[in-house]
Amino acid sequence: MTYVSKIYIKTSDAPPKKVYLCHKNDIFYDLSKFLLMKTSAKRYLLILFFIFISSGGLFAADNTHIDSGATAWMLTSTALVLLMIPGLAMFYGGLVRSKNVLGTIMHSFVAMGIITVLWVIVGYSMAFGKNVMGGWFGWNSNYFFLKGIDTNILDAGVPEYVFTMFQGKFAIITPALIAGAFAERVNFKAYCFFIAIWSLLVYNPLCHWVWSSDGFLFHLGAKGAIDFAGGTVVHISAGVSGLVAALFLGARRGYPYQVIRPNNMVITMLGAGLLWVGWFGFNAGSSVSSGLSTAQALTATQVAAASGALSWILIEGMHQGKATALGFASGILAGLVAVTPAAGVVQPYGAMILGLLASLICYSAIQFKNRLGYDDSLDAFGIHGVGGIVGALLLTFFIRPSWMHDAEAAAGGKWTLWNQLGVQGLAVTIAIIYAAVMTFVIIFILNKFIKFKSSETDEMAGLDRAYHGERGYGMLNPS
Repeated sequence: MTYVSKIYIKTSDAPPKKVYLCHKNDIFYDLSKFLLMKTSAKRYLLILFFIFISSGGLFAADNTHIDSGATAWMLTSTALVLLMIPGLAMFYGGLVRSKNVLGTIMHSFVAMGIITVLWVIVGYSMAFGKNVMGGWFGWNSNYFFLKGIDTNILDAGVPEYVFTMFQGKFAIITPALIAGAFAERVNFKAYCFFIAIWSLLVYNPLCHWVWSSDGFLFHLGAKGAIDFAGGTVVHISAGVSGLVAALFLGARRGYPYQVIRPNNMVITMLGAGLLWVGWFGFNAGSSVSSGLSTAQALTATQVAAASGALSWILIEGMHQGKATALGFASGILAGLVAVTPAAGVVQPYGAMILGLLASLICYSAIQFKNRLGYDDSLDAFGIHGVGGIVGALLLTFFIRPSWMHDAEAAAGGKWTLWNQLGVQGLAVTIAIIYAAVMTFVIIFILNKFIKFKSSETDEMAGLDRAYHGERGYGMLNPS
């Protein structure tokens, strides 16, 4: 707080002298000379003075400094990442048949409810608490229901509530991404149980290993496995889990012989646009600051998305003779996914190459899927799984020199790109194996109690009518 006080000072035999003092945080400023100036000059100087002494930042109850700029950006980033979830719902919702549009959108929206509640109760503690169970996950009783962080301020100058809610949005969108792999054929009740269990047993442990200060992947090698914003934690885990679920459930009725067309590409393109905008919070917000690293991540994000989108339609144009809107949207996502683990460590040229390579490899993966005939409905593995792997591995060849110098210093000697590639490869392998095995176990056990796949009758009627009693449009689509 800032206060102004009037006091009287008496020295020797002189009459008492009236002095005005301004004091803030135990520092006193003498305002007396300001009051001797002419009225207009006095007014403007006093205004500038109070602006100066008030601009030193905010303080929490325990006198911990709050960085208002970083906090404002993290609040904005939290909202941007939340915006990605309706964006994902629109992206997926437009790609399915009209009889399944609401059911598909609900897969994203229900995750906002289920995962938020779990995150507040135990998720944050499991992800960012101290090692328990041999480091399988974390635990901190102060994080249970967030009861012990009411006045906590992180070293970055951000209230811990803000960081908690920011990380919670990642926990929400990851299981929602999985739904794209088995769209149009999953039992809604089973899906709700699945994402709850998956979040606890797959997402939270992976998050702890990679991002918690005592996670083993956080300390792997010289400076840990690089995953700036979720290449392994979010995209690889979701993509691989989606592939396992899709193979377990089998194909949709009529696939691949029946042509299954999107119901509304306009919605899909709008969803892709919202995802692109929200991804700035996803990547740049992961700096947990408002400074140079934030600008670096934001720039890399924009460059990779643009590069991925252009590369996809160029590849598509050469291969199929047409550049489609779906191809452009797919390229946006491929570029964004690939740069997610790399956003904090690559320069713009590296982000551009990652976007190009991600589109090329993801496009090839989808063509390969079509030949194999498995039904990854909306290419959750083809884009998120494959794109995440591409970004997590190939970022190694574009790491900025300053990061490598820090790694050499941390290693106490030589640390090369090949050393870091080994670290990245090990982290990717662990994420793939853990997500695949745990997802299979969860679905296998859950399927014993609740049939995971929709019945043929429900699939024919559509998810909207079978599970929600509603229709997205006033149209019939019997196929």
